[in-house]
Amino acid sequence: MTKQEVLEKLKFDLELRNRCKDTIEDYSLHVRLFQDYFDKPADQMGTEEIKEFLHYLLTQKNNSPATVNTYNSALRFLYGETLDIVLNLKKIPRVKCNRKIPDIPTKEELGYIFYLTKNIKYKAIFMTIYGSGLRLSEAVNLKVSDIDGKQKRIFIRSGKGDRDRYALLPQKTLDILREYYKQHKPTDWLFVTEKGTQLTVRAVQDSFKAIVKKSDIPKHITIHTLRHCFATHCLNEGKNIFEIKRLLGHVRIDTTTWYLQLSDCDTLKLTSPLDTMKEGV
Repeated sequence: MTKQEVLEKLKFDLELRNRCKDTIEDYSLHVRLFQDYFDKPADQMGTEEIKEFLHYLLTQKNNSPATVNTYNSALRFLYGETLDIVLNLKKIPRVKCNRKIPDIPTKEELGYIFYLTKNIKYKAIFMTIYGSGLRLSEAVNLKVSDIDGKQKRIFIRSGKGDRDRYALLPQKTLDILREYYKQHKPTDWLFVTEKGTQLTVRAVQDSFKAIVKKSDIPKHITIHTLRHCFATHCLNEGKNIFEIKRLLGHVRIDTTTWYLQLSDCDTLKLTSPLDTMKEGV
């Protein structure tokens, strides 16, 4: 096969399994870059080339372990499902991911960031992400029809894992969305550019980065931090962790319980036995 024929067959197999659009695009890109790195079709390569390519991504390109693992998944699918070639999976292990505790801003700090955001469109999307605990991709893919003001909920279509769910719609979010709607009058996509096209992930990231820099808050805050803040602040306010799990769209409860270490939980309020020790007895 040619390199293009490999990509077409991969796309066909992913569509046959009803994989979501983002997965199809990601896997196709990863396989294309793999083939271009060696400048030959994937069916002429195997385990050793995959090992070399993943090592290159990790050590030369300085990709994160999570990113390298997405390449690993794409190539495992390609060889196992599309090309029906047996790989020695022991030789291409997934990279260990060390999840670091993020710098969670306070509600007051977030309020200041929202205050500094004078552009109504970006203020609306920032508040929607935080107020409902959305992923950035979920927010930019919202449509006008997904906002249910009467029942105070947002319909999230094809979230991570291609799963639908409902998210909270706080009154403050609804208020600013109405204000934004009056100014921009979107008809299909909720968040749009001045030309009426769908707002991109990069545009939101760049805007948020500029506002955070302007705020001079001495913390590493990204647009995804807003989702972390939603979960953490909900826990701080005594919300049920199982309800938070449903709102975030997590499949496994241990994904949600990770936020317990970010919250002001009672564990850190325990008294150490050192403080109750009597010296010299």
